[in-house]
Amino acid sequence: MDKVTFKLSNLIFYFLIGSTMFILVYNIFYYSPILGYDAIEHFQYVDFVARYLPNQFFLPSLENTKQFFNPPLAYIVPSLAQVLCRNIIDSSNYLVDCQPIFGKFTQVFQSILYLITLFINLHILKKFNNSKSYINTSYLLLVSIIAPNYKTISMIRGESYILFLMSLLMLFFFNNKKNNFSFETSNVISVGIVIGLIALSRQWGFLLFLPIIYLLFSKRLINKMMYFKFWSASAFIGAIISSWFYVRLYNNYGSFTAFNMERQSFSFQNQPINFYLPNLEQIQNIFIKPVRPNLENQFISILYSDLWGDYWGYFSFTSRYIELGRNQNNIISYLGRVNLISLISTFILISFCFLTAKKYKKNIFINYINLAIFFSFFGFLWFSISYPNIGGGGDNIKAVYMVQLFNLLAFSSAIYLNKLKHVNKHYYSFLICLLFLIYIHNFQTYLSHFPLYFYPN
Repeated sequence: MDKVTFKLSNLIFYFLIGSTMFILVYNIFYYSPILGYDAIEHFQYVDFVARYLPNQFFLPSLENTKQFFNPPLAYIVPSLAQVLCRNIIDSSNYLVDCQPIFGKFTQVFQSILYLITLFINLHILKKFNNSKSYINTSYLLLVSIIAPNYKTISMIRGESYILFLMSLLMLFFFNNKKNNFSFETSNVISVGIVIGLIALSRQWGFLLFLPIIYLLFSKRLINKMMYFKFWSASAFIGAIISSWFYVRLYNNYGSFTAFNMERQSFSFQNQPINFYLPNLEQIQNIFIKPVRPNLENQFISILYSDLWGDYWGYFSFTSRYIELGRNQNNIISYLGRVNLISLISTFILISFCFLTAKKYKKNIFINYINLAIFFSFFGFLWFSISYPNIGGGGDNIKAVYMVQLFNLLAFSSAIYLNKLKHVNKHYYSFLICLLFLIYIHNFQTYLSHFPLYFYPN
């Protein structure tokens, strides 16, 4: 790599660090978690847990919140902040008056968690590439254009914890792969704790475990018995940490995977044909007005529009507070242009992920990453078919739910893109500049468009 390419790449990397910090701080001031998806129910969860802390720990039931089925990890920090708040302020209604405070505290905590997540992934890539530097513009650029990251961090949701714990799981997988998964007690316990905490973050995390099981039957896996012993012991520890929650769900609701909707037997007939294939009459809306209800219950179209924009209108498109939101007069047409331009970044993410898989097809770590992408996507598709919400326009289809999928895509794609700078520096420089321009164009989708300190009555 010549000096010009090196300087350009480094300059973009440091710019992205600065702009990421700006985005996180900006959204802390301009977005309140009470504006997020199902926020009232999430706040009810926090209020219930905090009511009994610090002396007792109880979880809510369906009577207390519709989010009763969620594991508790994501609610611990806001609940503790709620307890701290009520011991500091004077109020006649602590539950209500402490909500903005624990909301902001959670945003700050999750923002720090996100920065640590980025560092862990940069550390993994540094080791994978045998690099002397943590600078990896390819990864930081690809992960920075994923808009759901910023929405997830700004809301009270378990997906922020999945991102962090997923990066730890990937790090442990990578390190132990080098040792052929030799049974070392400290490593087994560490991995077991991570597995348990993932299970206590959000049920989507179980999709990250399926590739581990699948790889046991892979012909490319060496020392299968050591692999089996390592992951069996780790899974046992993880089960000890997390199983109590799922046993509780089963005892109370008759299912380990209880939900606030009734699950239907899996059948492709659960959803109409337009769920699977874009409605040709509405497909132009993806690039003209990609906000609800213009792509009603169309899986790929909604997921794409929510990935690059804000289809459901909870962040940059302030659908419930149009008169208060910034730039709402032209936000819809802007989101249409974002979707159009993001066809390029979508192509790069998917194609480079395949190129990474092809180049490192014998690498078990890369096999795990790409299998996790596969299971995450099709696991979410299975969920969307099994819990159809046709009357709600498909409001179970949210990119935030699958933020792990998009971050895995960015991680995998970055590996091959980073290799390009040593193989074809001109092609690498072109792609980096192109992605950077897309990042700049899409920048408004990373920011809340609500007023400063806005909190609804």
